[in-house]
Amino acid sequence: MTVSRVVNGESNVRASTRDRVNASVAALNYMPNQAARRLAGSHILRIGVLYSNPSAGYLSEFLVGLLNKASLMHIQLVVEKCEAGEHEETEARNLITNGIDGLILPPPLCDSQPLLDLVSVSGTPAVAVSSGQPDARVCAVSIDDFRAAYEMTRHLIALGHQRIGFISGHPNQTATSRRLAGFRSAMQHAGLDLSDELQAQGMFNYRSGLDAAEVLLTLEPRPSAIFASNDDMAAATVAIAHRHGLDVPGDVTVTGFDDAPLATTIWPELTTVRQPITDMAGAAMELLVRQIKATRAGETRTCEHLVMESSLIRRQSDAAPRLRPPVRIVSQS
Repeated sequence: MTVSRVVNGESNVRASTRDRVNASVAALNYMPNQAARRLAGSHILRIGVLYSNPSAGYLSEFLVGLLNKASLMHIQLVVEKCEAGEHEETEARNLITNGIDGLILPPPLCDSQPLLDLVSVSGTPAVAVSSGQPDARVCAVSIDDFRAAYEMTRHLIALGHQRIGFISGHPNQTATSRRLAGFRSAMQHAGLDLSDELQAQGMFNYRSGLDAAEVLLTLEPRPSAIFASNDDMAAATVAIAHRHGLDVPGDVTVTGFDDAPLATTIWPELTTVRQPITDMAGAAMELLVRQIKATRAGETRTCEHLVMESSLIRRQSDAAPRLRPPVRIVSQS
């Protein structure tokens, strides 16, 4: 019975017990007997997933988390692509009309006001994932973006960097402002330069990272470290540094955010903030199933907000700033 409760995402199981069951499920490669569940009258839940993410690495990690959990919980996933700011409301309305039981919204759609308004008005259970400031009308799974960015910036400062550049993400995503605020807070507490020229605008995609890095790396004096708001833009920064003949991390330290697969497929491998994307997707699925079951049972449940732990992963792209010899003035007599 306990295993059944965990697999079906029910909430009345202690966290320690849930962790042991999930570990055993993974070790045994357990798959529920779907024929038996149908005979027992189990209802197949249909969960809609809308995605519009410029980072292929983030999306692949997210979908793996959803698929792993869906196979264990007897859930049918309906995945639809849409363009943020264009057709997301139409796609969501189609999913709701076609009878989905709930909706999962990864970034950037987790911050789409038209979508959030729609699920609220329609009464559709939904979970927003990775929103920096989740809407109170839906459940949410996120990390503390402010704290994660603050800690990465403090790490760079502890290495000895004082002139640090920052590449922001898409301005329409709430995680962007939280990460920027964490960076600025750490710099301010250390009494370091916060001039606007050291903050470049990105859009969470590789192309925007190339443009932002070009701006930062042609400053005089050049920043000794650049912290990008995601790994795609950090990888682009490494590419621009190499184009300029700069060694990473000898001449410039580069760090990212997410710990997507890209972080370990470039050279040097990226120091980054690990956002547990796969685990967050699985947690979102469990949270949504609990919400759906409560709704069907006529229970009144407040929207839960689960904050998961992030961690700083240090690899080869960061180092103490290289000391340059002082300028010597030779007098001529």
